[in-house]
Amino acid sequence: MVTIRMNRSGAKGRPFYNIVATDSRNRRDGRFVERVGFYNPIAAGAEEALRFDLARFNYWKGVGAQVSPSVERLLKQYTKKNAAAAAPAAA
Repeated sequence: MVTIRMNRSGAKGRPFYNIVATDSRNRRDGRFVERVGFYNPIAAGAEEALRFDLARFNYWKGVGAQVSPSVERLLKQYTKKNAAAAAPAAA
């Protein structure tokens, strides 16, 4: 089964997470099928903290991939932020 979850990288004390589609039997930081975004929890200033490739995310979800709870939470945060940013531009 394919799952969408976070893959940790970065130095000790400076985490960085790739959001990946992977086989659920693979290790957390092991092989993955496709990278669909990233999350940088210690982003400061103008650095981008979170990004999703929504087209690929929706593709994997459409073919039956399970989404981890933490990625689900980040997706809600991302869509809320982008909806708020798009609203003033549309007006």
